[in-house]
Amino acid sequence: MKTDGIILDIDGTIWNTTEVVAQAWNKAIEEVCPQIPRVSAQILQGQFGKPMNVIADNLFKGISLQEREALLEACCKLEQIAVAENTKDITYPTVVQTIKEIAKSHKLFIVSNCHDGYIELTMDKNNIRPYISDWECYGHNGKAKDQNISLLVNRNNLQEPVYVGDTEGDLLACEKAGLPFIWAAYGFGKNIPESRVSGIINTFAELKKLLD
Repeated sequence: MKTDGIILDIDGTIWNTTEVVAQAWNKAIEEVCPQIPRVSAQILQGQFGKPMNVIADNLFKGISLQEREALLEACCKLEQIAVAENTKDITYPTVVQTIKEIAKSHKLFIVSNCHDGYIELTMDKNNIRPYISDWECYGHNGKAKDQNISLLVNRNNLQEPVYVGDTEGDLLACEKAGLPFIWAAYGFGKNIPESRVSGIINTFAELKKLLD
């Protein structure tokens, strides 16, 4: 596959933080809105990849918009702390090594629907910041993933970019932005039609083979 830029998703593609995040969010729920049902890693896997406001709408029902916003802010704050303090290896096998190898010949980027600061935390926890040329997220500008993909592509003058993600939401964003989609089938997404993807990887290391 010929490309001048590889744009990566985070959750379900680089690592799986759902166990850590679920604990942090439940702590926030207990402190801010204890009437809200608790979340689990499995529940979050079905939500990750969506814009943060959509996740809040889906999970924090029965409270006002102002309360949802306050709860989401508390969740993101405690999540950031929990992920930063986490000592367990939650990164998918071969991700860091493969990123370092691919960066020798290709530019790497990140676009995510995460809150502001999460991409930087992901890069620093995995020691991959030197290998990522640019990044963008919903939390930074409030734009949808397809818009941020296009924004990053235009900002970096990419002519043949590809996106690597794991969910149908990632696929739809790529279709809107006009990018080929490589499906990380080991992640959270299920039953994505092969006819709509440009490549499938069952481990992150297989990405290198697609580029050879």
